[in-house]
Amino acid sequence: MKLSIRYNNHPEDSKHYDTKTLRERYLIETVFEADELNFTYSHHDRIIAGGIMPIHQHLNLPVTKDLGTSFFLERREMGIINIGGQGSIVIDGHEYLMAPKDGLYIGCDAKDVIFISKDAKQPAKYYINSAPAHQHYPTVHIPFTHAKPNQWGSPKTLNERTIYQYVHPAVCESCQLVMGMTILSDGSAWNTMPCHTHERRMEVYFYFNMSDDTRIFHFMGTPDETRHLVIKNEQAVISPSWSIHSGVGSSNYAFIWGMCGENKTFDDMDFVKMSDLK
Repeated sequence: MKLSIRYNNHPEDSKHYDTKTLRERYLIETVFEADELNFTYSHHDRIIAGGIMPIHQHLNLPVTKDLGTSFFLERREMGIINIGGQGSIVIDGHEYLMAPKDGLYIGCDAKDVIFISKDAKQPAKYYINSAPAHQHYPTVHIPFTHAKPNQWGSPKTLNERTIYQYVHPAVCESCQLVMGMTILSDGSAWNTMPCHTHERRMEVYFYFNMSDDTRIFHFMGTPDETRHLVIKNEQAVISPSWSIHSGVGSSNYAFIWGMCGENKTFDDMDFVKMSDLK
């Protein structure tokens, strides 16, 4: 396993960062690597985000001294969405088949977790978010057809999209993690605009389903000190609770969002007036 550590950043410091520093602090440039668990540990609410892509071998969640526990999920929960080919995940001897777009919630206390691809030529790509957990909830397999869809936006404002809730109180119980996937409609480019913050939760965005020459302009920073990151396919960005998180693409894309913090209330947002953006 590869584990990159990212520390907290104050908004007053972040507004002085150049492009290189912004990318070093907030952008996760490589999420998937062949036969590797590639994780990033952020001190913003101690979320772990990353990718698992088994090709020639099965991959197990390891024990790491960075968590200070005897096994990975001893005091953590995990949400998973497969954006690749067919696969399966074995949890303490029980196998869950993972079709493309399927999700899985794993409660804390799961000890032996194995990630498998059915076909090395079309490997599964498991995108994960993991948050600290103080209470156990049952593991739940979430086929794409069981994710709860919500229609947001409109063609007029170029942000018509379907938000699929996976790890969410409407679908399954979790300790603090909330996770889902958003797919934009044809002709829409903005994932959230007008933008918002949620002071009580941080968030990680993972952008995917993009062509090689498509780019996302992801906006961050405080509403009166906005910055942007240019993001390509299968990259992620850490969004602190004080930051706006909104993006526009040069072509079609989708993204997976994951949040943790004080609550699991999806619509607990502080919307920002367009006139307040700078």
